[in-house]
Order: sequence, then structure tokens, then C-alpha cells
Amino acid sequence: MSALRGPCLFGWQAKARAPQKCKPTRANVGQTLSSVNPVAAQFGLQIVTEPRASASGHFNRPFPRAFNHLHICVIAAGLLQVGCGISGAPGKQQAGSMPVGAPIQINGPLGLPAAPMPPDNPATAETVALGRRLFYDTRLSADGSISCASCHDPGRGFTDGQRVAKGIRGQTGSRSAPSLLNAAYYPVEFWDGRAASLEDQAGGPMANPIEMGQPHDVSIRKLEADPSYGPLFEKAFGRGPITMDKIAKCLASFERTLVSGDSPFDRYEYGHDPKAMSAAAIRGLAAFRDPARGNCVACHLIGKDYALLTDGKFHNIGVGVDPTGELTDLGRYVQTKVDADRAAFKTPTLRNVALTAPYMHDGSEKTLKEVVDYYAGGANSNPQLDPAIQRINLSAQDRADLIAFLEALTGGVPPDSGPPKTE
Repeated sequence: MSALRGPCLFGWQAKARAPQKCKPTRANVGQTLSSVNPVAAQFGLQIVTEPRASASGHFNRPFPRAFNHLHICVIAAGLLQVGCGISGAPGKQQAGSMPVGAPIQINGPLGLPAAPMPPDNPATAETVALGRRLFYDTRLSADGSISCASCHDPGRGFTDGQRVAKGIRGQTGSRSAPSLLNAAYYPVEFWDGRAASLEDQAGGPMANPIEMGQPHDVSIRKLEADPSYGPLFEKAFGRGPITMDKIAKCLASFERTLVSGDSPFDRYEYGHDPKAMSAAAIRGLAAFRDPARGNCVACHLIGKDYALLTDGKFHNIGVGVDPTGELTDLGRYVQTKVDADRAAFKTPTLRNVALTAPYMHDGSEKTLKEVVDYYAGGANSNPQLDPAIQRINLSAQDRADLIAFLEALTGGVPPDSGPPKTE
């Protein structure tokens, strides 16, 4: 019997579970990503995991040791790296903060599978609601001027519409703020993939001096000073102090509800409605799939049952090359030190791409037309350019049709994802 009553928000389904004591659990060595993330097979990925021990000797969430085919080793480091367009270290997990509410499943809309759920942070109605409130709380920034939503605005497809992200006091970084819509399906987070999960990602921008600019202990003290937060954390996790791990888990759980599908493309492809897309968009889909024309499906995958429209991998597509041919951002290479990863960045999903201009990791392309023209021209040559990037034969009609198809990838914004009502 479901422990939740009333309408199913976000397409949730509650799963009742027997009362249990919250205690750290040790992951099995050799656990694969597919046991945690059901869309891993779509990416052709495997993570070998090892248990991590905290200072107290308890084991925390599995730590990914290696990704097959990506030449990477994701390290949750304490160093400042380039983040939400700026820089910031991922949040650090702590033991003893398992949610206590009834787990809920975040069902995917038409065209998407159910959102993957980590075993140490099953989403609950309580953690999602608390994460939503934290997401819009400007007190998590040093001067109270910005929140997570400042760079991930629901009115802009959960990005900010800027070339590069802006932090406190108008400081800017070097990368565009990626959309959080469907971020739950990525195998790793950030443009350079340095965070192994949404939980690991959450704390970085908060502490980064040019993003939100506030040490985690200061954020915790601010939340403790608000008498309304304590009961909410206790309801979500049971008795105990507010910790950064709990904050990160709540933010991640809320972000996992930001799934967007049921677009005209989904209704055409998976709903089998021949009238769901325009004739131009249907022609654009054909060019998107055609190896002799767009060949976009080489990186933006469309599967039999659902379409993530990303391969979750890292590619050098020639963006970020100065007039002398020098790379201006080494991207994935900074994390892996693998030469082939120079200027390689994670493939973003194309869902809702019409809402999230400007484009590329540096915001260098202002419109979808510019993006299509860039690829049609064969990109900027450099020694690490992905071999899949080649000049393609696209007529003016093909280009217009591709844009029509990309616009048909716009899905709905999930309900209850905007700022929560204040009492």
C-alpha cells in the first residue's frame, strides 16, 4: 500500500517500505553502474565501484573508479574546478543521512525511462519538497543575491540565457550554465564530468568563491538559524543535525524530478501519432538520422523505447579554439590527463534545446541556425577533433528542417518545479 495519499505529483509512485534503522551500508566491490543507473547500457558504460570510508570508518555511497570507453576516473576532489560555467568542487558525502520517508519513483514521461535513483538517496516526498525550497533560497549565497535558480531558471529551461554563468558580485566564469532538465539521466555531471552524481555536484557552486561564494559551514549555520528548516530536515532524515550531505541529497532529489519529455517528437516517435510533428520536423528527423547528411544520432542517441538524445560521453567538437589554433579550455583533460580528452566536453541532451540558447560549453553559438551551420562546416580543426566531426552535405532546406526538428524536442516543464509558495 502506498504511504502517500492524494495526487501523484511529478508522476511519482510511492513505494511503501518496512520501518528500518538508518545505518551506513557497504557497497559490493565490483558493483556496476547498470545496477544503479538503468540507462547505463544506453551509454555503453560500466562503473566499477569501491566503498568509501568516512573519518569515522563508516562506508558511504559507492565511489566510481573507472568508466569504460570514456577514459576517465571521476575524482571528488577538494580543488576548485570549472563548474556551472564557473568553478567549484563537488559536495562531499557523509554517512548517516539516509532519507526516512517512503521512497517514490520518478516516472519518465513519454519518450523517457524512469529517472535513475541512487541506493543511498532514494527520493521521498519530504526530500524533494525540501530540495525545492533550498534550490530557490538565496541565503545559500554569501551576499544573499543568488540561488541555484539564478543560473538554472525554470523560465529559461533551467539555464540562465547567458553566454557564461554569473555569480555573486557580477563575477563570471568561462562556461555556460547547462540546463538541469533531464540531468538525472547523465552518468556524470558538469561539462567536464568531474562529479559522479547530482549529489556530488550540488555542493560545488555553493562554496565556489565566484559562484555562490559561501563556505558550507556558513550555509548550515544560516539554515539552523531559521526555525522552519529544522523540522523539515528532521521529517526528511530523522533526528540529527543539518549537514551538507543532507542538503546535497535534497537538492539532488528535487533535480531528479526535473524530467521533461512528451514533446511533439515523442508523440510522433513513441506515441505513433503521424500528425504530432510538422512536415518540416519530420524531414529534419530524417536528416538527423541520415549518416550522409546530419548523422546527429552518432552522439545524440534515439533508442527503440526512449530517446536520451545524448550518449553521455565526451567529445572534442572544435569549440574553444582561438584564431591561432590553440585550445582555450582543456575540458575533460583537466580531470583525466588523457591526451585524447583535450577540449572534450560532455554531450548535452538536445531535449528542450530551443529553450536554452546560447549554445556550446562556452555559449559561443547564439542560435540553433548558428549551431547547424557550425557542424555543416566541419567545425574547427585541431589535433584532438573527434573523428565523427566531418563536413556534412546539408542543403538550405535540410538546415531549416533540422531546426524545425530541434524545436519539436521541446517538452513540458514538470509541475511544482518553480519557487515554492511561502507561508
